Amino acid sequence: MTKTFSGLMGLALLLVLAGAGCGLPGQDTPNNDTSVMQQDEAMMQEKDDSVMKETGDSMMKDESDAMKQDDAMKQDGVMKDESMMKEAEGVMMRKGTYEDYSADKLDLANDGKVVLFFKANWCPTCKAVDADIVSHLGDIPYNTTILKVDYDTATDLKKKYGVTYQHTFVQVDAQGNQITKWSGSPSLSDVVKNVK
Repeated sequence: MTKTFSGLMGLALLLVLAGAGCGLPGQDTPNNDTSVMQQDEAMMQEKDDSVMKETGDSMMKDESDAMKQDDAMKQDGVMKDESMMKEAEGVMMRKGTYEDYSADKLDLANDGKVVLFFKANWCPTCKAVDADIVSHLGDIPYNTTILKVDYDTATDLKKKYGVTYQHTFVQVDAQGNQITKWSGSPSLSDVVKNVK
């Protein structure tokens, strides 16, 4: 009886294994979990690769479109040259300038600094400083204006500020009141150091 029972058990086991497909190595049946998992992983990898490529292509296209829009706005004059305007802490800043004196330009001191440079065309020191300022215009600080005043013709201004010789610098407020005065600056960088 034990032989019959053992035989029946063996037969039953054999039928269960054969009927279930048991997923033995080397079998390519739909019930083989390893094979199905490998197929799923391959499909997911292909999908991930496709999504990554589409995302990368889309990002590159968006960046390219943004650059084109930026260029178009610059060409249309919508964007101002960075050296001309800069926004900092909510205050509009303008590029520093070096220009001829005019009384209405004193208003620039309302939101910046204005320096009068009393210079004479015959003065070698004035010429040297003038040349240094012109060659370093980009180094004039934002919201700073240096105004060239003709020493030989600006008698009233010389009197007002007590200027007795050329190569004198006077920083003024918007009403034309003197803030500080000095002379002898050999370069733009030295002029800038003296501005308050």
